[in-house]
Amino acid sequence: MGPIKRWWRAKRPEILVGPLYAAVNVFLWSFKTQAEGFPEDDSKMIFCGWHGRSFVFGGYCRDRSYTVLISQSRDGDIQNTMFTRLGYKTIRGSTSRGGVRALIEAIRELKRGGTMAMTPDGPRGPSGIVQGGVMMMAQRSGAGLVPVGITAKPRRIVNSWDRYVIPYPFAKCLIICGEPIYVAEDASDDEVERCRLLLESECHRLQDVAEKRFGVTTPPPPPPKPKK
Repeated sequence: MGPIKRWWRAKRPEILVGPLYAAVNVFLWSFKTQAEGFPEDDSKMIFCGWHGRSFVFGGYCRDRSYTVLISQSRDGDIQNTMFTRLGYKTIRGSTSRGGVRALIEAIRELKRGGTMAMTPDGPRGPSGIVQGGVMMMAQRSGAGLVPVGITAKPRRIVNSWDRYVIPYPFAKCLIICGEPIYVAEDASDDEVERCRLLLESECHRLQDVAEKRFGVTTPPPPPPKPKK
């Protein structure tokens, strides 16, 4: 790697995040967001909303010192700087890189009474399916899993695996939180699976409730591309 590429790689998050942050702020401050069911005490909670709805939740819960997981990729460098500016704590790691260390750090943060915001279907999907990492996090820390349903109107839906929702400026947004779900530390595999399916079902149910309230529907995600 040449010196120019090394310089660009090091400076890219700092250079790009400024205008990106300004643009995102225009959107976030214009939203009219209604939130329901947030626990009075959000310490030691893991808020779980689908990946495709993270933009709305991320804007609403800024400056609360919630913790989010950010991948160690190059794009993750930009996301890390962005979320830090939005008032989040970050832990770097994903299922493909640094996952074990990130999981350990997340469990420690929760045991200290911290709050996390997660996309339980992970960074790559499949969409709407709760992955095992968040379940282990809850079981080892004793934290509650809070299912979250999110919608917005008017909006644009990206033709991506997660049908990512981008509200238009001045859009109305709705966030509905359900009752926390707890996974006992000594839970059997069957009990963990029951909790996982319950979380998955509640996230879908609450999103359906939110969508019906706003009179909108979301098309299913595109079928996965065949592996080569």
